[in-house]
Amino acid sequence: MKLSQTRVSLGLLGLALMAAGLVMWQNQATETTSVVDAAERTNSAFVRSMQDTVPDGDLRALQGRQQHGQTAPLAYAELKRLFDYYLSAVGEQSIEAITQQISSELERRLPADQAREAKRLLALYLEFKRELVALEQKPELAGSGVQAIRRRLMAMQDLRSGFFSAQETQGMFGFDDAYDMDAVARLEISQNPALSDAQKKEQLAALDAAMPAALRNERDASRVVVRIEQMAEAMRAKGANEDEVYRMRARELDPQAASRLAEVDREEQAWKSRIAIYLNERSRLLQVHADGPDSQRQLALTQLQQSQFTPEERRRLAAYEQ
Repeated sequence: MKLSQTRVSLGLLGLALMAAGLVMWQNQATETTSVVDAAERTNSAFVRSMQDTVPDGDLRALQGRQQHGQTAPLAYAELKRLFDYYLSAVGEQSIEAITQQISSELERRLPADQAREAKRLLALYLEFKRELVALEQKPELAGSGVQAIRRRLMAMQDLRSGFFSAQETQGMFGFDDAYDMDAVARLEISQNPALSDAQKKEQLAALDAAMPAALRNERDASRVVVRIEQMAEAMRAKGANEDEVYRMRARELDPQAASRLAEVDREEQAWKSRIAIYLNERSRLLQVHADGPDSQRQLALTQLQQSQFTPEERRRLAAYEQ
């Protein structure tokens, strides 16, 4: 069983949609992991957060394949995974540096004609992401309710159509669109006060029956991960070590999925350690500036945050400061 790196955290991808991922673009411009050979692992990471990770996007699917003398169509979904992998470094690297890194990867791993086409799509994708920032500022798209979420989804899809062909859109975004629209439809049913519990159950069952196979597999995989993580926590509570947890995960899933989950554990532990260090330093600063003006105290805290966290990470700090 293969796990998607982008969904291994089990969140409902897309429900926050632009609000969850576009602030970093605003700051810089003024979302199934393919198994890659061990040789592709980033020994010298592009940024610190990518150390010991494997780039998403299986570009081997694009290499050397011919159809009637023509290069096979680009595997759009794999390209988007590669783009998103490196674009997650926004905050640690500039957009210009990230673009150059992706371009170098494309030139290194693809035939010349495919690399040119892939770089064309990268340029469009970057411009599309920038336009999303402006779209998010529109007052008519504000709100956190399910109808506001649907409006943002539709507005995003409409904007996207101005950048990509139907084939490119389906390849790059088709799965995520299906995932997001299914999640929104379920929210609308669950939050509809006019429906009885029985009617909600019936309509949700109809969504289940109509769900595409790929989406069903993704949902089922998420449920499996939840079950496996419950087993892991139970094992740890009984004194099991991480090697024992890994062997259980490899048995229930596969060694690659077990390795990815172990990596998530390490990342989470590293994040908790960084938060603990930050909170201790924050407490010290608050004591030092206890008698000073609020502006001085806030400046000291801002400087501390900027020295230890990326812009994207800083958006998560409020949850730990309360």
